[in-house]
Amino acid sequence: MTTEKRRLLIVEDDATFARTLARSFERRGYVVQLATGLETLLPLIESFAPTHAVVDLKLQGDASGLACVQALAQHDEGMLIVVLTGFASIATAVEAIKLGACHYLAKPSNTDDIEAAFQRGEGTTEVELTNRASSIKTLEWERIHETLAETGFNISETARRLGMHRRTLARKLDKKQVK
Repeated sequence: MTTEKRRLLIVEDDATFARTLARSFERRGYVVQLATGLETLLPLIESFAPTHAVVDLKLQGDASGLACVQALAQHDEGMLIVVLTGFASIATAVEAIKLGACHYLAKPSNTDDIEAAFQRGEGTTEVELTNRASSIKTLEWERIHETLAETGFNISETARRLGMHRRTLARKLDKKQVK
């Protein structure tokens, strides 16, 4: 791919991280634009016409990056979209791929990891299968994130569906946050 054709859209609400990632990709020859969510992404899709996108899963105000993935994929099915998250779960990974992402990476990930994910657009049978059983904490974490995805990352509704107090859920999310 020539440098002119590599246009990267970064959808990230952490301005410092977004600028750092943008500079790193610019040094690699990408033309980069930043968006903080769906409302800033939509106008950029038409004018910028990205070929690649990096989308944070959890955006400001409990907004979901999955809506951004869906909008990007609907605009251009050939766009390479990588979801980057500090809240990795099987449920959100599956949904991101179904909506059009080519890869899903847990934070912390760097520019090398993201660029490698762009190049691995196809699946591989070479992934190592492990024989490790899930712990109760892992199962709880997966259930929390599955419910978060179902509710569009609405913490209050997730807590209600899980039968726990909102503050308890917020504390659990803060403890596991990898950002």
